[in-house]
Amino acid sequence: MYWELGYGFIPIVLIMLVVASVRILREYERGVVFQLGRFWKVKGPGLIILMPGVQQMVRVDLRTVVMDVPPQDVITRDNVSVKVNAVVYARVVDPQLAIIQVENYMLATSQLAQTTLRAILGKHELDQLLAERDKINQALQQVLDVQTDAWGIKVSKVEIKNVDLNESMVRAIAKQAEAERERRAKIIHAEGELQASAKLLEAAQKLAQAPQAMQLRYLQTLTAIAGEKSSTIIFPMPIDLISSVLDRLSERPQSGAPG
Repeated sequence: MYWELGYGFIPIVLIMLVVASVRILREYERGVVFQLGRFWKVKGPGLIILMPGVQQMVRVDLRTVVMDVPPQDVITRDNVSVKVNAVVYARVVDPQLAIIQVENYMLATSQLAQTTLRAILGKHELDQLLAERDKINQALQQVLDVQTDAWGIKVSKVEIKNVDLNESMVRAIAKQAEAERERRAKIIHAEGELQASAKLLEAAQKLAQAPQAMQLRYLQTLTAIAGEKSSTIIFPMPIDLISSVLDRLSERPQSGAPG
């Protein structure tokens, strides 16, 4: 009876050992295998056979992970306090380094992204932070990629999401923008006056060459005024015409006086 139980228990033990030694890794997974506590190799994907009690495996996901960087209090180079949050896209390219060189590569990358965000933005002014966001994103990505390379992590992209300002700074920026728009409007108006004066000077020089053209211009002006159904029409009288009339009137008494 004892031998029958013994022989019947062996297949069960073998089945349990086979089940415990088989691992299946998906296409985006890799297994870091340790043999008696020492690193052996990286295996996967597919079917993996391990020796129970001798080999252990740690799964590593190779897909891109999106890490949300919480809002950070940043003081820019021009001493403006802002809150900035960002998002980091990273993935594991070397499972061996990601498991051996750092305890928790996701947490380490997230903490490094927060400190790097404060350090990089502190070197820029507020106007640069608002206008040159693509350039700053590229600088953040390069710094993080270099620092996480020793952990087997590839930072592919960093994007600044929001830049929050306090109300006083928002009002100051609004006043600055309004003043800038007024300055541009005055410059445009001055440039228009300059161009108009140049054209008027050119027109006056051409009209001075032909006095009849001035009379035609007067008639055109009267036609335009009459079309507006105005009750009062002001007709500009040339000074030369008035002076000639006055000269003739002053000559009549002299011609009729006795000799």
